[in-house]
Amino acid sequence: MKAGLLSLPVALALALIASPALAATIEVTIDRLVFSPASVEAKVGDTVEWVNKDAFAHTATVKGGWEVMIPPKSKGRITLKAAGRVDYFCRFHPNMKGHVEVSP
Repeated sequence: MKAGLLSLPVALALALIASPALAATIEVTIDRLVFSPASVEAKVGDTVEWVNKDAFAHTATVKGGWEVMIPPKSKGRITLKAAGRVDYFCRFHPNMKGHVEVSP
């Protein structure tokens, strides 16, 4: 082996270590006016996808932040851009509440 060149197994191992983690999709179901699970953990870059099983629209609304419209019998999603605690609610049904804990 020439000086300065890595063997193939070492090069592959280094590539795997240096590769960024794949983003995840976290699913939250809406059924009978309830977000389930009500609390989830995610990382920056992950996507939260709400699946609305109700026959009417909902939102995932953060006061002073984002809002995702979730049509009836459909889905809505958002990709998380910042770490922190995110509390959200449905603008149409304020008793519906959820929480996402976003880590870096």
